[in-house]
Amino acid sequence: MVADGEQGRRGPHLVVCGDDPLAYRLVEELVTRIGDEVTVILPSVERNQGPRIAALPKVRVIEAPELSEGAFRAARVEQASAVALVNQDDVGNIHAALRAQELNSDLRLVIRFFNKSLGHRIQPLFPGCDVLSDADTAAPFFVAGALGSLAPSYVRLPGRTLYVTRRRDVAADRVICTLADTDGPGQPELLPTDQDDADLVLALADGPGVLGGPVAHRRGRNRLRALWWRITGLFNRKLVIATLGLFALLGLGTVLFASRGGFSLGDALYLTLLDAAGAAQPDITLRLVDKITQTMVTVVGISIIPVVTAAVVDAVVGAQLATALGRPRRIAGHVVVVGLGNVGARVLGQLHDLGVPVVCVESDEKARGVSLARRIGVPVVFGDASREDTLRAAHLDTSRALVAVTNNDITNLEAALHGRTMSEELRVVLRLFDSDLAERVQRRFGITISRSVSYLAAPAFAAAMLGRRVLGTIPVGRRVLLITEVLVQAGSHLDGVACHTVNEPRQAQVIAIHRHATTALELPAPPEHLLAGGDRLIVLATRAGLGRILTRSVATSASPS
Repeated sequence: MVADGEQGRRGPHLVVCGDDPLAYRLVEELVTRIGDEVTVILPSVERNQGPRIAALPKVRVIEAPELSEGAFRAARVEQASAVALVNQDDVGNIHAALRAQELNSDLRLVIRFFNKSLGHRIQPLFPGCDVLSDADTAAPFFVAGALGSLAPSYVRLPGRTLYVTRRRDVAADRVICTLADTDGPGQPELLPTDQDDADLVLALADGPGVLGGPVAHRRGRNRLRALWWRITGLFNRKLVIATLGLFALLGLGTVLFASRGGFSLGDALYLTLLDAAGAAQPDITLRLVDKITQTMVTVVGISIIPVVTAAVVDAVVGAQLATALGRPRRIAGHVVVVGLGNVGARVLGQLHDLGVPVVCVESDEKARGVSLARRIGVPVVFGDASREDTLRAAHLDTSRALVAVTNNDITNLEAALHGRTMSEELRVVLRLFDSDLAERVQRRFGITISRSVSYLAAPAFAAAMLGRRVLGTIPVGRRVLLITEVLVQAGSHLDGVACHTVNEPRQAQVIAIHRHATTALELPAPPEHLLAGGDRLIVLATRAGLGRILTRSVATSASPS
């Protein structure tokens, strides 16, 4: 049934299927930023995000228990320009896509997939289909927050690769445009008016040695650090101290032989090693100091072998038991990831690829990311992440960062507050659905970064529904910049204007252009070029800035779609 009774216009329109946070954010993005009418198919306006979706303006709601042919007909899919299937069910989304395309073969489909491999195999079967993952879109934001530095971020354009870096780390002639000024107090200023002072830039990555500079050095350093943490975490601290103490006594014996026994340093070391190996010969004619030294070295040598053996056995057996029981050995400098659902699995994979040691906390042994953690050898602590003892089992008190990305805001918040209690220096990256709550939590409780997955992913889904290619997303603080391809339609407000007039400080910047009469990509875009219908702009923009450009790019004689 139609919940609000409003039929809306009978022309091409957009249809969103789902009632989860991503569906709500996507509908909000479409109706408030771009101004399109949206029809939403959901099981009930009384459950999940149904009430919030129904309360949005310019929204027509269809209640249907499943995405059947009848539900699609009620939503007028035959006249729709695009349908977004955002339920968290890959197989169900495929089934719904087949039904929708049977009713409208020209339909643009935007399908949410967790299994991207399956999605890419399915994509060729649906002409005009975009396969997206909200987890893939959001994961780099959480990784960047956890590392406390600029995470590697690359954008591939035809024949060119761009990457995000600090201005000081790249030559001036390779800077394409300024991204943000992150040195000031408060939130970073995106696409600032004064571009010379901004420190974060988008740079050209072609040419020898460009990609092997600061990013490669940082990645290598992370891997060496991770290797050191894993090695030190294997051994029992008391046995290590005992072993080091015994070797210190051997060193003392060498010094005594050299200083008190009258031997050269080489001879002293020779005697120490032989005595430690049990080859000492009794000699009652030796001076007292030499007798004491020889006895000490011999006893130490006898003790070293069992102590070292115990340390190795303890490390091996302890590691096997820890893996079997899901309890990590003592570790420091790692990242604790709470929640191994869609987003947590992606965060885990990216941190592991960067060489960062990780310990995971999960309450469900069947969660999607558990199998990944076991396959790559990352320990998982099973338990309630809102309990302090669970977090201590993951050694949160000695970790470098906490990434709490469960589907429960309360669990994430409790884990974050426990973490801040354990260590005031801990970086906390928190997933919260409510953006206003996230901002207030970050400001009030000193949480380093708080983010909403649906908020980060919705712009990419919205752009795909409108036929715009989202080429990349760049996290800056709690905000996101989108790199999108925008088609200039003949008769639109952009037709005939100079390229540089599209730029808006703090909102949008044209970084490249495909002229309609050529196939080459012009990077950077020539500022005085007069745009014409068929030109394709590569635009770097905020969510609001992209919305304005999309509106201006549509022919005035046609309704936006």
